[in-house]
Amino acid sequence: MPLKRIFKKKRKYAALPTEKAKQDIPEGLVEKCQQCSKIFYEKEWKNNLHVCPSCGTHHKMTAKERIASLIDEGSFQEWDAELKTTNPLNFPEYEQKLTRDQEKTGLNDAIITGRGKINKTDVVLVVMDPFFRMASMGGVVGEKIARALERAKDSQLPVIIFTASGGARMQEGMISLMQMAKTAMAVDRFDQAGGCLIVVMTNPTTGGVTASFASIGDYHFAEPNALIGFAGRRIIEQTIREKLPDDFQTAEFQLEQGQIDRIVKRSALKQLLTTVLDLHTVGSDHL
Repeated sequence: MPLKRIFKKKRKYAALPTEKAKQDIPEGLVEKCQQCSKIFYEKEWKNNLHVCPSCGTHHKMTAKERIASLIDEGSFQEWDAELKTTNPLNFPEYEQKLTRDQEKTGLNDAIITGRGKINKTDVVLVVMDPFFRMASMGGVVGEKIARALERAKDSQLPVIIFTASGGARMQEGMISLMQMAKTAMAVDRFDQAGGCLIVVMTNPTTGGVTASFASIGDYHFAEPNALIGFAGRRIIEQTIREKLPDDFQTAEFQLEQGQIDRIVKRSALKQLLTTVLDLHTVGSDHL
């Protein structure tokens, strides 16, 4: 008998998990990077602030997670949490979609505003949540931003706004578009009173949000590779009939063009914000 037959190895096949085995895996145990496809334990993922430990991709955070990563423990006081969006145009199925997002996020709309401390410095925080209607700006979002800026002006506190938006909310039509002027005017009043506005742009920051309050702060920071722009790439290319650069509308492109001041990794953001706040705080003991 040939030796090849005697020592012939059996082929090994990967065993597919049964449906029962799939159901036995606890939800939320692991997370997969959308960029490099590597898988990590959920605990490691959260400890790294939703930044991939392998390729460094900054993934989306909820507004609550963002606040918890920055604010001194126990110092945050939320404002206007009771405000809810209605359906002013009777847009089909809009109320059902709002209800689903409210149940999913625990928020009444796509933004959290309030007052807290970052390394013992008082600050007003405005944080958009990308998991609620893609953080699109409707009447409630604009109203909460305007109220937060007014309170900050009266209290003489700096404001930090985290943007993460798909733009204006189409289900509210003209009411949504009016929020661009409303928030821009609130920023102007805040600025005229000597207030300090820090804008941190996260992925994505687009549409009417970019065209209003997100672009008129005193400091403009962005997370790595964040999408920042107004209209989409396809629309712009069809309009100007030219091919855009591959990195067009990325944070890196915006930095090169002078539209933002710095790109900041999430792990270094709290320290940078502390430094900037100290520059605008009388008698700071951090400098």
